[in-house]
Amino acid sequence: MKRLLGVVVALALALAPIAPVGAEQDTLAKIKETGVLTIGTRTGSPPFAYVNKNNEWVGFSIDLVEMLVKPEVAKAAGKAIKIEKKESTPPTRIPLLTNNSVDLIAETMTDTAQRRESVDFSLTFFYTGAQFLVKKGSPVKGVNDIAGKRIASQQGSTNAKIIREKYPQAQLREFPDQPAAFQALAQGQVDAYTNDGIQLAGLKAKAPNPGDWEVVGDFYSEEPYGMAMRKGDAKFKAAVDAGLKHGFESGKYFEIYEKWFGPKGDVPYPMTPQVKTYLLKQIGK
Repeated sequence: MKRLLGVVVALALALAPIAPVGAEQDTLAKIKETGVLTIGTRTGSPPFAYVNKNNEWVGFSIDLVEMLVKPEVAKAAGKAIKIEKKESTPPTRIPLLTNNSVDLIAETMTDTAQRRESVDFSLTFFYTGAQFLVKKGSPVKGVNDIAGKRIASQQGSTNAKIIREKYPQAQLREFPDQPAAFQALAQGQVDAYTNDGIQLAGLKAKAPNPGDWEVVGDFYSEEPYGMAMRKGDAKFKAAVDAGLKHGFESGKYFEIYEKWFGPKGDVPYPMTPQVKTYLLKQIGK
């Protein structure tokens, strides 16, 4: 009888459901316990996220979290919460998520099929494409001019991957972050810096002499930005998406966009009708 009972217990344990890695309620439970939503974001990527001259950490993606995502996550967690920020860069952002150092990546991260193997993405909150930042008068006018040229990019970026795979005739130089890449360009160590067009426009706008620089070339990639989170965390993703959806529906998202990208914003970058249609299509509008 004891032997039979042992077999039954062993069988029951073997058949018991095993909680998946990154179980759905992990992040919300963590936030409910701590009262903190920790985001990974940038310190030198205006106007999405950067430290301004008053030493304040500000930006478009930070405002989206504070004004749109935070209320929905607080509602889902059942308590008031605060936002804490940690610096993330292309090489560090997925590790920061997977080791639980941050709960959400809110910066200039392109939603790609390859990255979706490791993380989940929110609704797209921005759409742009890759271009080049060059010194005024540079012979580099677009992706067809980069053969033999020294091209800077950020480590771990989609732009670096595209240049490496599709334009091997270029001399790709990878840097840990945007300020380092721009410094290399300013010092003549590279001929051009490639990144998403809006990031380059922000970098030019914040440069000591904006007139010395040009953003050139047609988009050679599509870059839909999403907020990344741990894979399989369905309830947390639903809360993040609900915040963005409400922002689109109420118009609050477009007010925040106007603040940062409108005529009086940090980086004027008018939203085209096509991009607005792309964003609203996600919520059935």
